[in-house]
Amino acid sequence: MQQERNEPEETVHLAPLPMPLRWELPPKSWSAGDGSSLTITAASKTDLFIDPEGTAEALTAPRLVGTQQGDFVVSARVTVGFSAVYDAGVLLLWTHDRAWAKLCFELSPQREPMIVSVVTRGLSDDSNAFAVSSDHVWLRVARLGRAYAFHASVDGAAWRLIRYFALDGAEDVAVGFSAQSPTGDECTAVFEDIRFAPRRLGDIRSGE
Repeated sequence: MQQERNEPEETVHLAPLPMPLRWELPPKSWSAGDGSSLTITAASKTDLFIDPEGTAEALTAPRLVGTQQGDFVVSARVTVGFSAVYDAGVLLLWTHDRAWAKLCFELSPQREPMIVSVVTRGLSDDSNAFAVSSDHVWLRVARLGRAYAFHASVDGAAWRLIRYFALDGAEDVAVGFSAQSPTGDECTAVFEDIRFAPRRLGDIRSGE
């Protein structure tokens, strides 16, 4: 039976992942079901973004992350209960407040679900990829030595490269999950079909 939790525990174990996870910042609520899926509800006005002009920053979105050494691939089917603009479910890479990256399934200002990525090296950038005609999509994060790749898929089989990049302090980067609701009252993201593989992608362009 799935049990909802409102207070973070010291560690979280998801069956598909080899490493324990920790709440760097707890959500409004969360649940892990039988340990093979994860639901996160982010509170109102939660976001991860440091404006490139340096005039504003938000580091309020909940973050559940764990550290894994070596090359790896982490993916999940992400379903988001979209309501307000910029609501999103997120796969996250996190080193510290000024070095992180997120791959988002996000509601655009045009009210379209969209793949969005942000890489932060002191300041954040913001890059839109493509719109999705559904409330769910597959997101994937891969580590390749000191580099990282973001991919997305509409069917969980054919992957499209979204970003290929590096982060400061790559050896200490943690990987995990987040949700956000910068303009809304709350946002719930469900992560299912979570998968982990301790391997290096052979071709980042095709995603194989």
